[in-house]
Amino acid sequence: MERYETEEQQVEAIKRFWKENGMALAIGAIIGLGGLYGWRYYNEQQISAQESASLAYEEAATQLSSDEKGFSKAQNYVSEHADTGYAYLMSLELAQKAIERKDLAEANKQLSFVANNADVAAIKAIASIRLARVQIEQGQLAEALKSAELVSDDAFSGQVNEVKGDVYLAQQLFDKARAAYSAALEKNSNDGALKMKLDNLAQATAPAANG
Repeated sequence: MERYETEEQQVEAIKRFWKENGMALAIGAIIGLGGLYGWRYYNEQQISAQESASLAYEEAATQLSSDEKGFSKAQNYVSEHADTGYAYLMSLELAQKAIERKDLAEANKQLSFVANNADVAAIKAIASIRLARVQIEQGQLAEALKSAELVSDDAFSGQVNEVKGDVYLAQQLFDKARAAYSAALEKNSNDGALKMKLDNLAQATAPAANG
């Protein structure tokens, strides 16, 4: 199966799957980093509800980037369809838009909703990792570490360890930060930004040169 190397590719793959199979999608389907492992069919009433949610999702997602009205409509969509998988996808998009607007409180709210409620493992993991990053920006370091530690899927261990490294660095726990970044790099050996974090950490903690 095809592997998805970034969070955004994972989210886009899940969104495509929902769009193509929304009428028959079981919210509890097992979705992994490497692909889609299975699903079951809802009864006729559930299929109709999923189709309605799908159409409303497409409309709200299209308007989300347009203006403040679109942002509010997306928020309303999440409230009205909170028991569907589409609400979690919409919350991820709302969180990204909130981050772009530098509204970290709103991003935290949307990501917390997904992290605490999503049934799909991959979506829950992505939301938890992104929530941890937002919490770091908010200075909520203990909460960020807890959010990262909620992710148990080894497929996300590289991202989790990188987030932990960021927390430890902010706490000036340099040995722990180095260990976490090194563990992350074992999973993502081609990640240039991660290598830079390790290099910067080494320079920052190196003994001053004699002279």
